Amino acid sequence: MYFIFFTAFILILIWLFQYFFLERYYQSAKIRDITDAANQIIQAYGTDQQEVTNRSLAFDNSLCIVITDEMGNPLVMENNMGAYSHLNKIINKGYGIGLFKMISKLKQSDDNYITKIAQNENFKSKEIFYCTSIYTDDSDKQAYLFIESSIEPIDSTVSIIREQLIYITIILFELAFIVTMYISKRLSKPIVDITNTAKKFGEGDYAVEFNGHGYCEIEELSTVLNNAKDEIQKVSELRKDLIANISHDLRTPLTMVKAYAEMIRDLSGDNPVKRQEHIQVIIDEADRLSSLVNNLLELSKLESGNAELKLTDFSIVDKLNDCMTRYQILIEQNGYDIKYIPDEDRVITADITKLDQVIYNFINNAINYTGDNKVIRIKQINKADVVRIEVTDNGKGISKELLPKIFDRYYRDAKVKRDVVGTGLGLSICQEILKAHGFAYGVQSEEGKGSTFWFEAKIAKQESKTVQKMESRLSLSGLEEK
Repeated sequence: MYFIFFTAFILILIWLFQYFFLERYYQSAKIRDITDAANQIIQAYGTDQQEVTNRSLAFDNSLCIVITDEMGNPLVMENNMGAYSHLNKIINKGYGIGLFKMISKLKQSDDNYITKIAQNENFKSKEIFYCTSIYTDDSDKQAYLFIESSIEPIDSTVSIIREQLIYITIILFELAFIVTMYISKRLSKPIVDITNTAKKFGEGDYAVEFNGHGYCEIEELSTVLNNAKDEIQKVSELRKDLIANISHDLRTPLTMVKAYAEMIRDLSGDNPVKRQEHIQVIIDEADRLSSLVNNLLELSKLESGNAELKLTDFSIVDKLNDCMTRYQILIEQNGYDIKYIPDEDRVITADITKLDQVIYNFINNAINYTGDNKVIRIKQINKADVVRIEVTDNGKGISKELLPKIFDRYYRDAKVKRDVVGTGLGLSICQEILKAHGFAYGVQSEEGKGSTFWFEAKIAKQESKTVQKMESRLSLSGLEEK
């Protein structure tokens, strides 16, 4: 539609030009041609080329050229307009007074020339009279140039052009309509397809695919919508999983609390030993519910960025040794082979409580998923500005397809043999804690070869300077030995 309006606007401009400006344009062009001819005549005046130039210009442009003195007496004349030339009549009949009047007007004019348009009754057309002065070396002999030229009637030409314009207008409107329909169909089709796809997507069909072809903007829009759809689908699936898992995690302890409360009421109320066992189960399930709620609140704070980090500088070796003492009973009673392989001590900057949570979660995760020989290794690797901590088990490992999901909330490997105690939020919380610190983290695993969870803690600024000095001293001493 806009293309049709644009075409109509262009055609209206053309018609307006034909009706109102064509004749004026023609007269202006004629005056320009006469002015150019006058300049050539003036340049040739008084030279050997004067006669040839005057004759050539008069013949080529159908002009009557007259050069007079200051009183209007003719000095030079070249007529190619025939007996009906107005200047020719004036000269032949001795009406120099008419030329003298034009000379007087020229002297009063601010310009160096004057033009006059008059009606020629013989030709039934208009004529242009042009007058300008010619400066000569002899100042006592001032000359004046007169040029007469007929303005050809353009009515017949305009009529033909207008007739052609009618046909051109009809053809252009038809072409504009066809082109508009083609462009609108081609442009609107991908938009309509995207709109229909968006309606299906809005109804909950996440299998749809936004396809837009033909234009860069449409293709870019399709890509953005597909990315948005994938993200919304992930959020929707996560919401469903979250509701399902929370419902399960809440329902199980609540069922047990209710069941054991009824047992206390109906069976073990008078038996202190049984009553104590049943009450302990209720307390344990209540603790589990409390842990789940606390973990959800903590994860929500971390993801929203509202959790505050209390950064302090502390020894990484002391921290890991302290962690190992807490697993001593597990090592002695359950036969776990858990060892810490330290590097040189480094002071790191972190929230010690939250980093504790990450380390314990990685180790507990390794305990849950390690192999039958129950071997777990905690390794410290010092680098230039960071300390890398790796927790490795020798379990069945994780497939490549599942590795990207390992830090998702409620992810658990179905292949694990021993009972896994927890809320399913541990690794998600670890991920958010490490993100908040700006620490690099990840997991390396192959099926049948175990898994290694790792993170890299930043060395404290003062410690980093000390390490750099020590490294430079060692390199200098090495050079001296060489």
